[in-house]
Amino acid sequence: MATPPTRAMCTARRWRWSAVAGTAAVLLVTVGCGAVEERRSAAMAAALDFERAVRAEDAATVCEVLAPGTREEVAQSARADCAQGVLDEDVPSAGDRPGDVRSVDVHGRQARVVLTADTLFLSQFSSGWKVVAAGCTPRPQQPYRCTLKNG
Repeated sequence: MATPPTRAMCTARRWRWSAVAGTAAVLLVTVGCGAVEERRSAAMAAALDFERAVRAEDAATVCEVLAPGTREEVAQSARADCAQGVLDEDVPSAGDRPGDVRSVDVHGRQARVVLTADTLFLSQFSSGWKVVAAGCTPRPQQPYRCTLKNG
């Protein structure tokens, strides 16, 4: 016949389970923070790739970094393909080095990268981070006004 657990045994079990649960919570937070930092870095890298392409006037690469809907919008606006019209959109060259980045905000699969002379909005696709809007300037009490944007 089994002996019923004593109060000391129950307390010890509770402490063990509390320690396991606490460790699991710390691991989840650490892994979650690592994932956010990786997404921030990847979004920043995509924004800088976009800015380098704009500065180099490399229309094909600019279009490659744009989100599909934004590429389509540029093509419709230019009444040509994206590469023929994107450089006519007057997107400011905001700087293409990490030091030109003022802030990166990531919320789920969306990001905002604020550079010295531009703000970019990005979305994460299966192929990586893509620029959804560029040439964006803030307006008090209103949404940003963007030169390039999806619809």
